[in-house]
Amino acid sequence: MKRIIVAVTNDLVTDQRVNRTCRALAEEGWAVTLVGRRSTPSGTHAAIGNDALPYATCRLRLLFRRSAFFYAEYNLRLFLLLLFNRADCFYANDTDTLLASTLAARLRRKPLLFDAHELFPDVPELQGRPRVQAVWRWVERRCLPHVSGAFTVCQSVADEYRSRYGIEMTVVRNVPDTPPAIKTSHEVSCPRTLLYQGAVNIGRGVKELIDVMQLLPDCRLVVAGDGDCLADERKHAANVTWGDRVQFLGRVEPDRLHALTTQADLGLCLLQDLGLNYRYSLPNRIADFANAGVPILATDFPEIRRVLERYGTGTLTGPLPNDPRGDNYSQYLESLARDIRQALQYWDTLPADERTRRFAKAGEELNWQHEKQILLAALRATVKP
Repeated sequence: MKRIIVAVTNDLVTDQRVNRTCRALAEEGWAVTLVGRRSTPSGTHAAIGNDALPYATCRLRLLFRRSAFFYAEYNLRLFLLLLFNRADCFYANDTDTLLASTLAARLRRKPLLFDAHELFPDVPELQGRPRVQAVWRWVERRCLPHVSGAFTVCQSVADEYRSRYGIEMTVVRNVPDTPPAIKTSHEVSCPRTLLYQGAVNIGRGVKELIDVMQLLPDCRLVVAGDGDCLADERKHAANVTWGDRVQFLGRVEPDRLHALTTQADLGLCLLQDLGLNYRYSLPNRIADFANAGVPILATDFPEIRRVLERYGTGTLTGPLPNDPRGDNYSQYLESLARDIRQALQYWDTLPADERTRRFAKAGEELNWQHEKQILLAALRATVKP
């Protein structure tokens, strides 16, 4: 059995894409070790499934938790681990693991696979920081010519990497495992339940959703997720008179999240245009809502539009305003409230058989069993287990 070491910079607890990838590699006959960092006291099993993991995990204890010191320490520790542990192949997830993985792969003459979950140098946190962006682009420019195979989450990102570096990437969408059967009927809740799930970070629209609830007295907002902005959004909701209709659940385990999602009347995926990384994104909640049989209102960005037009499982709205304190903010909230009301009315009046047909079609393709075959086919063509 050949060995593969998979690297990420997170704590492994909620990274479903990496968990699915490692399971697929194990099923293909690889002995997999997943390396990340320890940022929480919890183990990995409780968060990513109750079943025993078919692969080994290693979470590094780091002195630094953020800034350049974190990335420098992590890549040094990862490089040493890759250099002195048995492996036949390395698998780097995102650009922040690429430097150490590339150096180790070249020194040991091992194949290297690269999985870009996003356009890393273009993440919102790096907007307005040209020097930091330049460093990560330098890493990609120097390392990507040495990878044996590359994957990414959507066609727009693949096209951008081809344009920048001439690298061909296989698209493996970030979609959930096959869930329980999609519900065939929907009971209208009172108040109507609007669900946001995912990271509570900059540019994700949680503040705007809290504010728009003032205009939607017959709705309640449920926020399921953790992130850098969670504390601020909790405080904001506590300071508005309608905040009692906003519920924060924090981080939710996948099985519970799916059950929660099926109870929603409308899923929400609002994004601010914070550069190419957001504009080209295909958030996994698009597939999560479709697999739960729940319609979605989402920002009209290329990859999101591609999916919603193909399957008809949601409607589109404009991007979040760049300045939430600007003069046009109240107009945006009125427009968003109108789009939410229209979406709810549309799905309330859509015949049940048509609704079921659309979500059944989406469920056939927007699931990991479908995407896994694409990943494994590309892997077999690149590295022989």
